Amino acid sequence: MLSSATDSMGSRGSVLIIRSDDDVREGLEKLLHLDPRLAAIAAETGPLPLRLREPGFEGLAHIIVSQMVSRASAEAIWKRMRPSEGVLTADNYVLLHPEAWREFGLSRAKAETLSRIAEAVASGRLDLAALSALPPDQALAELTALKGVGPWTAEVYLMFCGGHADVFPSGDVALQNAVAAAFDLGARPAARELAFMAGGWSPWRSIAARLFWAYYAVKLGRGMLPVD
Repeated sequence: MLSSATDSMGSRGSVLIIRSDDDVREGLEKLLHLDPRLAAIAAETGPLPLRLREPGFEGLAHIIVSQMVSRASAEAIWKRMRPSEGVLTADNYVLLHPEAWREFGLSRAKAETLSRIAEAVASGRLDLAALSALPPDQALAELTALKGVGPWTAEVYLMFCGGHADVFPSGDVALQNAVAAAFDLGARPAARELAFMAGGWSPWRSIAARLFWAYYAVKLGRGMLPVD
């Protein structure tokens, strides 16, 4: 059963949280009840993948590293960044020497963003795990307040690390193309238009995003989820 932040994290909120394949299946059932048009799309995609990472610095760092580069490049950079044992933490990232980003193969912009995030987490100013308990708008505001963290990055983190059930990255080009193809729109909708459309899938917008990414993957014959 889909849990809430109240159930899993105490009394800090009642945000629906996805933590298992069963949660994805349950959410999809409720989404299809909300919008029966999506049943035909779901029939083409088959089961939707969970693809969930633990919330925290490593998950957000991985999303940032993977942006705007090929999967092979992202994997090579990540292999150089991640400790051979354990996870990449904010505490050990802030201790890296100033030019480590060059050795990793990061761009300067990504390196600066990761440093700002690491410093905020290590100092206690940002609690990435606790964002799962916040309403999506509030959690997004906290993340995007950090220079270099845009809406897409924040939304993908909340979906695939925080487990938020009601987030839809309307600026994602693959989602725009998938919705256009699914509804025969002729042209892909702009981010603002797609966000308006996705409002009708609340509180299961994250399930809708998974569905349309999977639909696009079926159409193109390759994976389109923004996380491994």
